[in-house]
Amino acid sequence: MRRIDLLALDEVPEGTMQMAFVDGTDQVIVVHTGGVVRAYQGICTHEYFELDKGFLTAGGSPGPDGEPAGTLTCALHLSRFDLADGEPLDPPAELPLARYDVVVEDGRVLIEVPEGPLEVNE
Repeated sequence: MRRIDLLALDEVPEGTMQMAFVDGTDQVIVVHTGGVVRAYQGICTHEYFELDKGFLTAGGSPGPDGEPAGTLTCALHLSRFDLADGEPLDPPAELPLARYDVVVEDGRVLIEVPEGPLEVNE
């Protein structure tokens, strides 16, 4: 496993999202909702489009932590993803967003991922 430092926690206040880059190329969207910080692949699974251009909605199913996760909507074709598990809620997206384990340490947001290329669903 490797730990990757993405950004400072204060760069992604509650109710917002922020794009970060891994290895200079892979985009990771960091989302802070319901008091929980989560990270997903930063590109829509339907068609290449940066998810930070979309918008967040509160509520939705609770994540594994029990907190309501909300949804993330891709601005290109309006596919919504459930932030509890990354699953698509509306077409045209059919594949879930890859989700990465997040650790918040010393005011920094890090992800823990296996060695090798970052997992991305396309």
